[in-house]
Amino acid sequence: MEIKKAVTVYAESTPNPASMKFVLNFKIVDEGSVEYNSQAQAGNCPLAYQLLSFSGISSVFITSNYITLSKNSELDWHEQIPILREFIRNYFMNGEPVFTGPREQIADPSSEKTRSSSALESKIIETLDEYVKPAVEQDGGAIHFKSFHEGKVTVTLRGACSGCPSSTITLKNGIENLLKQFVPEVTEVVAENE
Repeated sequence: MEIKKAVTVYAESTPNPASMKFVLNFKIVDEGSVEYNSQAQAGNCPLAYQLLSFSGISSVFITSNYITLSKNSELDWHEQIPILREFIRNYFMNGEPVFTGPREQIADPSSEKTRSSSALESKIIETLDEYVKPAVEQDGGAIHFKSFHEGKVTVTLRGACSGCPSSTITLKNGIENLLKQFVPEVTEVVAENE
């Protein structure tokens, strides 16, 4: 007799009304994150491939112990949350794999930059890691340091943060002010959605 894994999934709204975070009671991936915007991209990730087959789902972001789904304007979260939650729960209860081959993890330039960056870039990355990343992840997204040039910090936003109407305000009023406080050389923070 095969014992099935106990799986708990709950949905959590994000500041982005087009994204919903589905949290599980265990880690889905040990490190890093992946994002798929089409079934063609999700060839080695049957979970994302199947989630993208739901009408109205436009992207799947997988990291740590949650999945952030983004929708197009046609989908009504109120109607779809129970269906999506049950699908995710059954998927993992049945022992289905997240990946069937090597996964193309979203490169986190900050981890590579830490090894070869200037003291100033290291301070920016440390500040983002300590003060910003936990809040962004709580909201169903991810932020990665990309570059620092002449006072301008460029970051990449993923998951619920990508395309979020409030991300510009958060970036300017929150992240930019915080970085200016800890690293006075910072004059501006801009986001690059990939």
